[in-house]
Amino acid sequence: MIVHNWVDVHAHFTPPMSPEQSDARWQAMRDVGWTGPKPPDWNVPDTLDYMDRVGIAMQMLSNIPKELVALRVSNEYGASLVARHPTRFGLLAALPTDDPDSALAEIARGDGRLRADGFAVTCCYNGVHLSDPRLEPMWAELDRRHAVVFAHPNAYGPSSFGRPSALLDVAFETARTVVDMVYAGIFRRYPNFRLVLAHCGAALPALSGRLMLLGTEPWVPNPNAITRSEMREHLRSLFLDTAMTGSAHTLAPALAMTTCDHIVYGSDCGVPCTVEATAVANIEALLAFAGLTRQEIEQIGRNALQLFPAAAARLRLAKQAASVAGSGRR
Repeated sequence: MIVHNWVDVHAHFTPPMSPEQSDARWQAMRDVGWTGPKPPDWNVPDTLDYMDRVGIAMQMLSNIPKELVALRVSNEYGASLVARHPTRFGLLAALPTDDPDSALAEIARGDGRLRADGFAVTCCYNGVHLSDPRLEPMWAELDRRHAVVFAHPNAYGPSSFGRPSALLDVAFETARTVVDMVYAGIFRRYPNFRLVLAHCGAALPALSGRLMLLGTEPWVPNPNAITRSEMREHLRSLFLDTAMTGSAHTLAPALAMTTCDHIVYGSDCGVPCTVEATAVANIEALLAFAGLTRQEIEQIGRNALQLFPAAAARLRLAKQAASVAGSGRR
């Protein structure tokens, strides 16, 4: 164990697949630049074993298939995982953000029968960006519900210079999308939903200073007249996870854009681009970061409890039950 009772906001799962489906998935990834041996498929026992050995109390699981039927099935399976392991997993129900009506239906289902802890979206889903004006009803509903929304880029897009998009391109997709959301006025109109960005905001924190300096100049299209102070406020309000970005190279820009209480631990476990060695190395880099105290780093490991009160309540009940059981044995 290297940490104690941390909560991981950025962990992926995959519903069970046949061997043929698994092979086809890996071949599709090879077709866009992935190399090496085929990784093992995600499964619950190995995930719980890793969490126990590393010290992760709970993972907030997400998976965002590109077809509506598969997305709904995946959300059902994610909810069943939480039902079976309520103190180890939470669900971020995927939203099909290429269709506002379907997204609204899935929000209602997620908050209702699925009892999701929050929602997961892709920066560009089937060609539709999160800043698209057609998604206005979705943001209004998420805002009304004070929802937590986890935004992840498309890690399986076309390769760049022959390298998988998961290496670098995802960082710029996140930055482009969130900047366009700022200019679209989404954060001005809907201040009550909370947005968690994967990979410590990716390239956005490093570019935020440039945006503050140049983003309101007359030569930059700004149809909603977003001010520099609004930009600063909107970027500061974002939550950033530490998935594969736990070193000073990304944490220092993140802390220049926002504050420690808006940084949450994330691992990116459950997908082929993350293996146990890199996940542990990322935690070790975070623990070694000199720009924060050990107390502040521990705070990052548990900041998600403030975002997900229902998950926090499940953990509290489990701790109380363990305490009662321990007292009974003495």
